[in-house]
Amino acid sequence: MPSPRAPSAAGDALAVPGDVTSADFARRLIKATLDGHGRIDAIVNNAGYTWDGTIHKMTDEQWQAMLDVHLTAPFRIIRAASEYLRETAKREREEHGRASARKIVNVSSTTGTRGNAGQTNYAAGKAGIIGVTKTLAKEWGQFNIQVNAVAFGFIETRLTQAKESGERVTRESAEITLGIPQANREIAFKMIPMGRAGTPEEAAGAVLFFSSPLSDYVSGQVLEVTGGL
Repeated sequence: MPSPRAPSAAGDALAVPGDVTSADFARRLIKATLDGHGRIDAIVNNAGYTWDGTIHKMTDEQWQAMLDVHLTAPFRIIRAASEYLRETAKREREEHGRASARKIVNVSSTTGTRGNAGQTNYAAGKAGIIGVTKTLAKEWGQFNIQVNAVAFGFIETRLTQAKESGERVTRESAEITLGIPQANREIAFKMIPMGRAGTPEEAAGAVLFFSSPLSDYVSGQVLEVTGGL
């Protein structure tokens, strides 16, 4: 029996091309959002990729690349939005007695909550964003801003496709093939109680929960989405 699908909703999407690890990108992103839509209700920090290697073979560039995209980029985006979020909440409290709920959802990974061989750099970035999440929930609770994280397990994306057919990305002088070996994929499926990877739509459900009024009294939490692992 097919799964029920949510009704489609019309809306406007604004694209802001750029590199999230660029020092100026966060400011441009927030400015374009406020210029185009006039408000920010939720921020989802989801950009990232993997660049694996055992620690004795890992270069400084590999290490720093993962911290830049998984930790520094979300930090800069949140910081760039902080003036709008805080000042808007203060004004709403003065005018209405309470600020509207706003959301920040940071995407982590079970590599950040549990560790994973060959991913010291990725684990450091994904564990770090959990620390940011929990700290910011304490700092911004007074502004009625809920800050949470979703830690994904095996989700079918370009990062988990079979490496033999994986997409290639270029970072400076290095070409990185995304994906994992098919043999590793098959081993992973055997370990997952549900016996399969999650779909992007299933992964999005957790993000939607944290972005919706259903989570208005949930903050500082990390939700693992793993298929029972």
